[in-house]
Amino acid sequence: MKKRIVLAYSGGLDTSVAVKWLAKEHDYEVVAMAVDVGQGGDFEVIRHRAIAAGAIAVEVIDARSQFANDFVLPTLFANGMYENKYPLVSSLSRPVIAHHLVETAKKYDAVAVAHGCTGKGNDQVRFEVGIRALNPKLEIVAPVRVWGFSRADSIDYAEANSIPIVATKDKPYSIDQNLWGRAIECGEMEDPWAPPPSDVYEMTVRTKSEPSEVVITFDKGKPTAIDHKPMDLVDIIDELNVTFGSYGFGRIDMVENRRVGIKSREVYEAPAALGLIMAHDALEDITLERDLAHEKAKLSHRFSELLYDGLWYSPLREGLSNFMEYTQQYVSGEVRLGLEPNRVFVSGRRSEYSLYDYELATYEKEDAFRHSDAEGFVRIWGLGVETWSRKQVNHD
Repeated sequence: MKKRIVLAYSGGLDTSVAVKWLAKEHDYEVVAMAVDVGQGGDFEVIRHRAIAAGAIAVEVIDARSQFANDFVLPTLFANGMYENKYPLVSSLSRPVIAHHLVETAKKYDAVAVAHGCTGKGNDQVRFEVGIRALNPKLEIVAPVRVWGFSRADSIDYAEANSIPIVATKDKPYSIDQNLWGRAIECGEMEDPWAPPPSDVYEMTVRTKSEPSEVVITFDKGKPTAIDHKPMDLVDIIDELNVTFGSYGFGRIDMVENRRVGIKSREVYEAPAALGLIMAHDALEDITLERDLAHEKAKLSHRFSELLYDGLWYSPLREGLSNFMEYTQQYVSGEVRLGLEPNRVFVSGRRSEYSLYDYELATYEKEDAFRHSDAEGFVRIWGLGVETWSRKQVNHD
């Protein structure tokens, strides 16, 4: 009896070739598993493509709500941005897919799971660490690390084996997309001096120029409405991707530090992610106490590193998520964002839990700050430095 393997299947070049390669070269029965995390596309086409490539079965799993509420939202609570630039687009979807790989392997009695990641990418780490955390007994196969194909070789292999694909040699981009954004790499962009080709962008093609505004409502850190219209989180992200993207906002062109020790030029489109993080951060500015806000910012950096490095299923990430959720108990209110060509910016924020006290902050006649207290506070605050200066620096 042949062994079964569950392949994380995107419908792209590498995973389509992997279906045939696993069956032909290693005699596996291949179950293709496609997880919908908001990447769009026709999953019936993907299903037929997997079957045409040789899969014995195809599982299509709608995980959009799970992805948004169980993975994106905790990351929004943390204002998660790797290296203060990247809103963890692909990093966030990998633990969701790993979870469903393990569950599908159990359903089909498979002895192994597979992914289509390269040997120098981050995603191999995210998949394999996640899988081993969830089921250490599963064998993991990484065809792209083994077969030694260049991208052109994979295209040739697909053509020789009648595998329907969408990649071509003149547009050899690797694209990964989900609710939280879109990642593009390879091709001309491997030269960090070369500007990204204009045709790589889809979410941030500017179609609007008239300035406008959007009001986002938050309840305990969670976005719940746009312009006072209640919506679920998936719909909020979808709508803001369209709205912000239509102004050309949301592009990131960066050279990032991969977990495997190399620098990589990456281009992202993440209009909703960047806009929501901006709005959420602005609301925290008026609702978080100073020391809590400062410590949270430090831990946000660590939280983002854990996600980027594939450690979603780790005790530290879980502990940090518990802390981040605690900080959100008063992060409720509204943030107004201004929209202009290629720009989204905060233009207002308000909350019934705001720590901004007008009578303490104002310099007008309503000023309630006790100025007479300041002299003693400042003297005691600087007493250590004053003593050091008097006794050592200016001792003579």
